[in-house]
Order: sequence, then structure tokens, then C-alpha cells
Amino acid sequence: MNPSPTDYPPEFETLIGLVRHYSPTGQESEAVAWLVRRMAELGFTKSTVDEVGNAIGVMGEGERRGVLLGHIDTVPGEIPVRLEDGTLHGRGSVDAKGPLCAFAAAAALDPVPVGWRVTVVGAVEEEAATSRGARHVLEARVPGARPGPPAYCVVGEPSRWDRVTLGYRGRLVFDIRLRAPFAHSAGAERLPAERGIALWSAVERYCAEWNAGHDVRDSVFDALSPSLRTFVTSDEGAFGMVRLGVGVRLPLAADPETVHRELTVRLRESAAPGDQVELDIGVLGGEPAYRGGKSNALVRAFLAEIRARGGAPRFVVKTGTSDMNVVGPFWPRTPIVAYGPGDSALDHTPQEHVGLAEYLATIGVLRGVLRRLFAG
Repeated sequence: MNPSPTDYPPEFETLIGLVRHYSPTGQESEAVAWLVRRMAELGFTKSTVDEVGNAIGVMGEGERRGVLLGHIDTVPGEIPVRLEDGTLHGRGSVDAKGPLCAFAAAAALDPVPVGWRVTVVGAVEEEAATSRGARHVLEARVPGARPGPPAYCVVGEPSRWDRVTLGYRGRLVFDIRLRAPFAHSAGAERLPAERGIALWSAVERYCAEWNAGHDVRDSVFDALSPSLRTFVTSDEGAFGMVRLGVGVRLPLAADPETVHRELTVRLRESAAPGDQVELDIGVLGGEPAYRGGKSNALVRAFLAEIRARGGAPRFVVKTGTSDMNVVGPFWPRTPIVAYGPGDSALDHTPQEHVGLAEYLATIGVLRGVLRRLFAG
């Protein structure tokens, strides 16, 4: 079944309509334009596209503001949009158009009281190391927003309706390029591809040694974890080129600058660059790990609303990275959580889907959270 958005209640219209607009990173403009129009139809005070391409919706005109920071881009790989047995399948239904649409729906359900404003952001480039959309929000250029941190921030990421995410590991993303001479395969010298493998092994050893010196026995969240994202070799005649895309997930105890510096030393030692061996190590992006506190009005509002709907709320921390890592360090006094419908285990997979009942439940929780914050 290929649903038409107009066949469903308004909350579903927004979700189904946005998921139908395929928007991998760098190709968000059509989805952004659709969401801006949709927020205008829902009655937002302002709805517009900002300078970097974010979809922005503002409800209310007060000085005290809250930010509902979602992202509108997805990983590549289109999934046919279909509705089966109350479940919506499609790229972005979980990560993270489901949370973003829940934000827009909840913000539009009740009038925003005098003195408050709520800004919904559909950020671009969250799935890239640049996080361009969230970084732009930090520059206080959101239309109608005043400089300075907001009163609260909810980041749109799948948590399931009865869980609240407090933190994410950080990351460093390396672009490593090696140029080395070819040698006879029967000789003693390493071939360029073999040198590339040695570079990856150096990354693995560094992370293993770091973990051995820290208490990471009980939690992946506390570990330094490497990933080999890409490995490409090419032939330039007498020389070979190797390019590695390497990611390192960072726990709270790991300082990004220190890891960058120490790992760079290890890589250079492994490659032993000289007259004929060239090594270039670039960093495409990096964020520190972030974990928010539990003792604040935002968290209490979520716990109360989940319990009011028969749930048993739980806290979780994620081993990946989100825009929470971007805004959290710059808003140290702002209560921040991540929340949204869906199972994060489905992120980036061909099976990505979200249950419409859970989607409605998150809208109810978010609506109640906003009411409690406005009354506080």
C-alpha cells in the first residue's frame, strides 16, 4: 500500500508526507520546503527556511524559548513508503523524521502562552560529520530567536515512547591518505595496501590500549571504539594510493583533542613516512561525548507524562552520536534530552519502520511535557 497523506488524521499526514520526500544528506531541500509549508498549515506563527537550509517553525512570540531540534536528512538508500498493519515503512521513519514530525504535531496542538516561544528545527546535515544545521542554530540565527541558550532543548532521535535519552558518545572521523611505492610481492617491503592495513591495526591497538587503562568493563558507552568506514586502494604506476575512512567513538573520559594528537603520532609511527612514503591525516569532524543531568524540570516532565500514560520510564545512553553532542557543550545550563518514536536498532537499515500507535504516544507525551514546562 502506497498511502496518500490526505487519507489520514493530521498527525499522520505530517509523518507520511515527510517520509515520502526522500532526503539524504545534501538533498534535503524538497523535504524542507514541504515541511515548512506543512508547519504553516498547522498554524505555526512563523515557518521558513533559514540561511543554511534548515526548516524552522516558531510557535509563540515570548522571550523564554524552547528548542525542539530534529533533523530532516537521512542516510542514503530509499525504502518504498508503505503502511502495513499500523506500521509505516520508509527511510527516515525512525531516524529521524518520526521524532521531527512528532515535534511539529505536539507544538501545534496547544496555544503557546504569553512569554514563551517554541522553535521546531528540521536540521540539515546531521548524518554528516559537518552537522551544519545544528551548528547554525548555535549561532542564534534562528528567525525570531534571541541570543543565548534556550530554557530547554529536546533533540529528536528514536528512543521509544517510554524512554528518555540522556547522552551520546562523541566521535572523531579521520580521512587518512597514504602514498607509497610498489614493491615486488616476493620482496621484504610492504605493499601500499599492506601499509594501509597496518594503519588500521594501529588505530585498533591504540583504542584497545586506551580501554585497558580505563574502567570500561560494564559499558560500551565508556569505551573508545574504532570503525573502518572505507578502505580504497588505487594504482598510480610505480606508486599506490590508499585511502581510509576511520571513525572513533569517544566516551566521556576521552578528550577529542588528546585522542586526535595521540592517534596521529601512532599513525605516523606505523606509516614511517619518508622520501617516498607520504601520509596525510585529516579530520572531517569531531564532537565530545555528552551526558545531561536527571535533576531538572525537563526530565521530571517527561517522567511524569510517561507514567501518566501507563509507561515505566527508563533512562538510556546511546553509543552513537547525535546533534546533542553539538549543542550540549555550548548550552551547559540548558536541560537537554533526546526523545522520539521508534527503535534506534532500525537506524540506517533497510527495515526502517515505525508503529503509528507509538508515534501517537510520543506526541501525547511531548504535548504534556510542553504544558508542564509552560506552567512551571
